[in-house]
Amino acid sequence: MLHTSSGEHTFNVEVVDTPESRAKGLMFVQDLADDAGMLFDFKQEREVSFWMRNTFIPLDMIFVGADGVVKTIHVNARPQDPTSIPSNVPVQFVLEIPGGRSVELGLKPGDIMEHERVGAPRD
Repeated sequence: MLHTSSGEHTFNVEVVDTPESRAKGLMFVQDLADDAGMLFDFKQEREVSFWMRNTFIPLDMIFVGADGVVKTIHVNARPQDPTSIPSNVPVQFVLEIPGGRSVELGLKPGDIMEHERVGAPRD
């Protein structure tokens, strides 16, 4: 769930938390519902970067700290673009949602992402 100035917004997310599942991400996906997404869990905070190679739909990438605070947002990453998209700050999570949705929701840095993994003990 994302808590923004416009309210609370729930997404059905697939969690990926292994190197293999994170590498695949949303590659080759042709459609993503407005309330769907993918949550990347890196299990500890660090700087990360993404690219859109073999990704066919525009995505918003929401970079989130271990505490659930939104740090940075990359809006409408271009399909098939191999350019690196860095977090620019250490994050534990990256939430990918359909391109443009973060703007529609009024999401901004400092907003909160709530998920069972946020604040959960690490193994």
